[in-house]
Amino acid sequence: MVASHPMEKEIRVLLNVGKKVSYPCQGPCLVAPVVKRVVDGKLTEFHRLMVLDQGGGELLVPIDKAAARGIRKLVNKSEIPKLLDRLNKASASAERWNQRARENLILLTSGSAFDLAEIVGALSELAETKRLQPSDRQTLDRAKKLLACEVSEVMGETKGAAEQRIDEALGLRKGNKDIGKKAERDWPGVEHYGEVL
Repeated sequence: MVASHPMEKEIRVLLNVGKKVSYPCQGPCLVAPVVKRVVDGKLTEFHRLMVLDQGGGELLVPIDKAAARGIRKLVNKSEIPKLLDRLNKASASAERWNQRARENLILLTSGSAFDLAEIVGALSELAETKRLQPSDRQTLDRAKKLLACEVSEVMGETKGAAEQRIDEALGLRKGNKDIGKKAERDWPGVEHYGEVL
């Protein structure tokens, strides 16, 4: 009898039809029914994951390789404050762009929401002091999009509201306490738009 991968049982439980999971570099996905395809003349079973991002798409993950792909459950709702707090405590990015790109690629492909927050926090801080390289800007945008998508799915809110949560957390890191307070109060009604806040 061949020993199974230690995470194989956890992956089977995680990949039940209708559950939401996170796939590295793709973000939140909905688990769809298993499909069978012929690959190199051999019938192979695949977990089908429907990407929940606006672009959508479908991922087919071979059942026998699912445990090694870095698929994980979404963070819990109770972890969101800690996740957003991570934006404030991100470590400084490497000075050299090529080293920074390598480190960020490792974090991005880990699939961890906390690693995404690390990228967003560190590159946002770097952007405050100097212009980002195009590759850094793309990495920041990608990580922020994936993070917002996960926060949106977990909190049951729009991606715009999730992006606002992230921006407010980044505002707190910069010392702008008023941005964080905005989340604690209601938006002003139409009659208040003329007032100076």
